[in-house]
Amino acid sequence: MRADKAPHVEEAAIPEEEILTPEQLAAQWAAEAPEPAGPVANTVSSLFGLALGVAGLLLSLKLGLGTPAEPRPGMWPFVVSLVVAVLSVVQIVIGRTGGKDGEKFSSYSWYAAIGFATLIGMVLLMPVVGFEIPSLLLCFIWMRWLGGESWRSATMYSILIVAAFYAIFIAALGTTIPRLF
Repeated sequence: MRADKAPHVEEAAIPEEEILTPEQLAAQWAAEAPEPAGPVANTVSSLFGLALGVAGLLLSLKLGLGTPAEPRPGMWPFVVSLVVAVLSVVQIVIGRTGGKDGEKFSSYSWYAAIGFATLIGMVLLMPVVGFEIPSLLLCFIWMRWLGGESWRSATMYSILIVAAFYAIFIAALGTTIPRLF
């Protein structure tokens, strides 16, 4: 046995003709990539993002911003909405060039809409039944149907995630999130 080899370690049996250079890999990935969305789709999706950002700005102003030393409930939603709006404007300008990185909409594009709709459902249910049940349902739906996890792992992970959020935000930080327990 050679000194530089550990016992029971076999060399990888990859034929040299199957080893690809980085350039060959990039070409292979480019050939397998979906078609780009194009400037119209990029502009429309950026306008949608801009509309969400502006709506968030207006709603957060209604909540009140306060000051950095004493923020009111609208401060962080305002900051996040401002970032979304600014990035959407940037994407409108850049996306007009053809959008080399954006993909055409496919059946998987609905996953984002489903994720957003379930998140809105969670926000609407939280004041009524607390955060535990909507959070558990959201985690389960996202993991099982959007993430493709098995029933067992989706159930287990959902319970663990909600328990971790409960431990962090309610037990440790003492936040006033609506809850059952």
